Amino acid sequence: MIKHIILLLALLLARPGFALLTPVVDSIPMKDGRKLAADIYIPSGMSQGPVILIQTPYNRLLYRFGLPIGIGNDINASNFIVVVVDWRGFYGSKKAAYPGSPDRGTDGYWVVEWISSQSWSNGKVGTWGPSALGKVQYQTAQKNPPHLTCICPLVAGPQSDYDEYFPNGALRTEYVDQLDALGFGITPTLMAHPYYDATWTFAENLNFYPDSIRVPAFMIGGWYDHNIEVMLPFFSALQIRSPLSVRDKHRLLMGPWVHGGHGTAQVGTSVQGQLNYPNSANTNDSMAMLFFDFYLRGISNGWDASPKITYYQMGENLWKQCPSWPPGGTRDVVFYLHADGSMDHEKPGSAKDSLTFTYDPGDPSPTVGGPTLRPDMDQGPYDQKPLVESRNDILVFTSETLSENAVLKGKVRVLLKVSSDKVDTDFAIRLTDVYPDGKSMLVNDGIMRMRFRNGFTQAQVAMMVPGTVYDCEIELPNTSMTFLAGHKIRLDITSSNYPRFNRNMNNGGEMYPGNSIDSLLNPLVARNTVHMHAARMSSVTIPLEGYSSAVPAVQASNMFSVYPNPARDALFIVRDKDIAGTARISDVNGRIVMERLLDEKIECLDISTLPAGVYMIGLKTDYMIQSVKFVRD
Repeated sequence: MIKHIILLLALLLARPGFALLTPVVDSIPMKDGRKLAADIYIPSGMSQGPVILIQTPYNRLLYRFGLPIGIGNDINASNFIVVVVDWRGFYGSKKAAYPGSPDRGTDGYWVVEWISSQSWSNGKVGTWGPSALGKVQYQTAQKNPPHLTCICPLVAGPQSDYDEYFPNGALRTEYVDQLDALGFGITPTLMAHPYYDATWTFAENLNFYPDSIRVPAFMIGGWYDHNIEVMLPFFSALQIRSPLSVRDKHRLLMGPWVHGGHGTAQVGTSVQGQLNYPNSANTNDSMAMLFFDFYLRGISNGWDASPKITYYQMGENLWKQCPSWPPGGTRDVVFYLHADGSMDHEKPGSAKDSLTFTYDPGDPSPTVGGPTLRPDMDQGPYDQKPLVESRNDILVFTSETLSENAVLKGKVRVLLKVSSDKVDTDFAIRLTDVYPDGKSMLVNDGIMRMRFRNGFTQAQVAMMVPGTVYDCEIELPNTSMTFLAGHKIRLDITSSNYPRFNRNMNNGGEMYPGNSIDSLLNPLVARNTVHMHAARMSSVTIPLEGYSSAVPAVQASNMFSVYPNPARDALFIVRDKDIAGTARISDVNGRIVMERLLDEKIECLDISTLPAGVYMIGLKTDYMIQSVKFVRD
């Protein structure tokens, strides 16, 4: 990490005409008398103004090479004073350290109130920053400093919960590696609590406080970030539980972005992994400035009337809005897995289909992209075909080529019926978007450590009986992704995704021998099986919007037919037999939108009020039901 920073600084200094920013350097006294180092950037000619505060553990001096939110080196064109402070115990504030864990919220309180008392401050303070710089904003807001006006945390929530570090029981190895490298030193604590216990209950209750956020929050996240399942629940809680005076003022922006921190892909860049989203570039900065202009400068720019949630629909590459997450209008569509490697909407009919693969902990399936953090790893969407799907330790299930867009909004749920010849193993899944040229681009991923299939407390741990079939349920993180017509949907199943997740040694023994987050002690090679037959069906459930392909298209028999199809204002029903019956039209979500008792052999239905889309018309008689699919043009 340090080498990357040194290289970046060298490149910046080598640029023609490059100049360092020269802030006013000060120190801010805390409650205990110790002081935090601060850089203060005041635009030329501004005698007094609103302040954007950044609290960082990553060295405030780096901001002298350029300020965020689009300010860059042109501080004199800014409408805001910017104050950057080193956390207690870090860099310029090292001397302020004391034994134990600092109360960063209280430190933030004193920083905000010190700023408000300075002659150059107009008394309005907002905060900004990603990741750890975002979490400290929630901690500061919880303490309710009187002059804190608003907060803008990026790719961060306030929570510290079990699932953040041990999703479905498997440690996030590379994530913890990087947190330790950054100086947070959390491995000893995690190794002492690999099961869900009272410590985790206490931590989760302590760090979930939407009712304590009394200022407007503008949360910014990314669909390829690892904090999705931290941010979205907290934003939903803010909408329900924060004080009434501020409840309707919170906003959320979700873009097609990674967590950032290293590499060229950051929150707000157009290039993310191997994909490019040009119309997403800098949306985070432009909207953050609107937010700060409204609350810190009192500019009437319409921010108060903006949508609660603005989100990016990947695939279609469009910005959309909704009042809460997930948006309405989706229905669960089930894709069943089949032994020929296909996945479709037909339930398997065979009596014994299954597929088996081998997992060797000494040669694990590699992590390629995704929501990673370590600087030696790629972040974001990457093609899984060359390095993951080309191996022999994987099962690959692919849909037929889509004839229409499959618009995913929310969480994909995977239910596998699995067995193993070992007492413990993992099942790891990757959801991908398969392009017409064969690229298999990662959408998101998940894992289950099978000893935790019944729960995460030590009392709930249960080893597998070799050969016995178990349910393996994995819920993937929220996303907003359109699989375009002409593409395919794919599910990759392995038993590792390393080093993103800790390798299961398959022996049922201690998971982290010697308190090492990445060790192999007496590993065993496992033969793992996924079952997919009539009695034990494995499936993927995807919340899709307006998806009609899962609705069976039953051809007209001798009961009735319809024309024209597609139809605009009128739909004619022709009955081939003189039989009475009731016609019902339903939309793709199964809701009945029209009902008509048929009297004549040829009936005309007025469908002019129906929205354009795909519908089913069903005719029910005393002895038969028939359905036909039609399109309202």
